[in-house]
Amino acid sequence: MRFTQHIVKRAVAIFATVFGGGLIASGAASAAPACVSTQHADAPFTICTFAPGKADIRMFWRDANGDAYGGFDRLAEDVAARGGRLVFAMNAGMYQPDLSPVGLYVENGEEGHPVNRRAGAGNFGMLPNGVFWVKGQTAGVTETRKFLAQNLKSDYATQSGPMLVIGGKIHPKIKPDGVSEKTRNGVGMCEDGLARFVIADAPVTFFAFASLFVELKCPDALFLDGSISALYAPDLKRNDGWKSIGPIVGVVEGMKKER
Repeated sequence: MRFTQHIVKRAVAIFATVFGGGLIASGAASAAPACVSTQHADAPFTICTFAPGKADIRMFWRDANGDAYGGFDRLAEDVAARGGRLVFAMNAGMYQPDLSPVGLYVENGEEGHPVNRRAGAGNFGMLPNGVFWVKGQTAGVTETRKFLAQNLKSDYATQSGPMLVIGGKIHPKIKPDGVSEKTRNGVGMCEDGLARFVIADAPVTFFAFASLFVELKCPDALFLDGSISALYAPDLKRNDGWKSIGPIVGVVEGMKKER
């Protein structure tokens, strides 16, 4: 289950161009897209890579009226109305029927929903689960108990589960012989300091999905959701168009910081 040689070379070239200092002059577009398509374990994936501190990564849930965005179209319109541009978005964690988060949610330093410590049925309760967080110029994926122990006051955070990769090893309950296949999405923080958001473009097993983050050298990776996984990547002319999703992670350009 390894990338073919030409895919590896292409991915390395793209990441080096975009994030290794090979940017076009200030104010110009980057030389390569943040999102690229690839193959792993005989399945198609899209990988979107961003450098915390360079990319403006934020969490979104509700608008100024307190209504859940529910999908990418309304979010993109709201970002544009505030003078910015939504350049990437993905559903970012499990949610209730009213679109409220199941676990921790932090936006602009304000806790919108408390942490969920419970074990239980379903993917979220398959402990350990974890938190994707952004604080200042840094970001991380941290197992929930460690996140709480660190008392990290993040600017943005979303809790989901299970962890896919913990300290470079696949979650012990994710087995190679698993047969359940679904479209899945998740996020990993990788050895090169980059955040990689990944979506399966066809149904895959949990193990195949988790093993991709190992191949990408992401020592910690978090499952965001399955079946309803969706991507907004205008540079790819892609908008999966879901209208009833809860928390959303996005990257924006041209928006002022709110705090």
